[in-house]
Amino acid sequence: MSTNRSVRSAALIVGTALAAIAALAPAQARTHASESLPAVTPRAETPTLYDDEAGGSANADDPAIWRDSADPDSSLVIATAKEGGLRVYDLDARQVQSIPAPSTPGPGDAPGRFNNVDLVHGLRLQAGRADLAVASDRGHDRLRIYRIDRRHPGGPLTDVTDPSAPRVFSAGQDEVNEQHTAYGLATWTDSASSRSYALVSRRNRTAIALLELVSTPGGTVTYRKIRELGLPSAFSLPNGTSWTPCAEPGELPQVEGMVVDPANGTLYAGQEDVGIWRMRADLTGAPKLIDKVREYGIPGAYDEETEECAPGSDPGFGGERLAADVEGLTLLTETDGEGYILASSQGDDTFALYDREVEDDNEYEGGFRVVAAGRTLDGSEECDGAAALNAPLGTKYPRGLLVVQDGHDTPSVPEGREATGFKFVDLGRVMDRIDD
Repeated sequence: MSTNRSVRSAALIVGTALAAIAALAPAQARTHASESLPAVTPRAETPTLYDDEAGGSANADDPAIWRDSADPDSSLVIATAKEGGLRVYDLDARQVQSIPAPSTPGPGDAPGRFNNVDLVHGLRLQAGRADLAVASDRGHDRLRIYRIDRRHPGGPLTDVTDPSAPRVFSAGQDEVNEQHTAYGLATWTDSASSRSYALVSRRNRTAIALLELVSTPGGTVTYRKIRELGLPSAFSLPNGTSWTPCAEPGELPQVEGMVVDPANGTLYAGQEDVGIWRMRADLTGAPKLIDKVREYGIPGAYDEETEECAPGSDPGFGGERLAADVEGLTLLTETDGEGYILASSQGDDTFALYDREVEDDNEYEGGFRVVAAGRTLDGSEECDGAAALNAPLGTKYPRGLLVVQDGHDTPSVPEGREATGFKFVDLGRVMDRIDD
């Protein structure tokens, strides 16, 4: 989750009295629209993570689903917990492994902080082909790479990161400590060349880097940068003005949620306060903004004392389906080659679906909410990351699985503790509600 997300959201909701009065009717309409979306309930949830000293500064962020083709019931969910490192769960949402984030290089340096995770299947290593989990370590501006082996006695994940793996964006530790570092992440294997890549965004910047994953003779994995692309930070509006999303001084509108459609090598990237971009996964060609957040175009003034953005009047240039931040992009495929790009609309606790067909210009296809299943199993609020796998996962999820982050794990949480986790949702039930 963006560290300033709650600040921006609160400011956009509260604002000045005049702006609030002007926006009251549209806000009521948006609330009604989100509540009218179909609802699904989770079947299970992971143990609560607490972002405090007692909880090891663990904060749930982004999941990935690994299918054990030999034994689908033994499939795993691999998820980031920021300074808490990585967590690995079975299909009952029980933790089977915890991997700490790397320690600080020196006094005063930033600690390891795992932000996003994605999977690579069948990368050729010295010992043979392997499935890998690739995570962005925003604390150190590097990628961490883990081999997945469900039957490994030390745990299903084993670190195979090459010790010489370079920083992604920073020239030195001083830049790393400024935290304009590796942030969002999506993997991609090019079907034409069979080469595997990680696409990595930069925190508080608009840059996305394409990194090729490379195995070494020693059995480790490193990476090399192919190219970078920068998305816009300022936008021309139909009324002739220019708009930049309000943020702390020096911060630009960043990207976090990303996913690649392997069928056509298309990258979808969520610029949190702007909308969803479509571009070639090799970062050549021109990106296209396929949908905007509702807050797009609303001017804002940053207040140094309150550390909040006071919004102005809404000029009406925003979208209709997404409430900032755009988060948690994932691909929901279907057996006939069709499917959806799924995005977390964090600002109104909903999920939006877009046709994956570029020829149909990624038309909006509807949405849904993940709501409480009962008094002890809540839904998903302020969702950061999401992962969907439309494949049989044994007896637990024969029609596939959707995993979503819950930014407010509410039942039985002690007051004052920031609690997060992940919800497991039967993907078949989601598809049924979409088709209703």
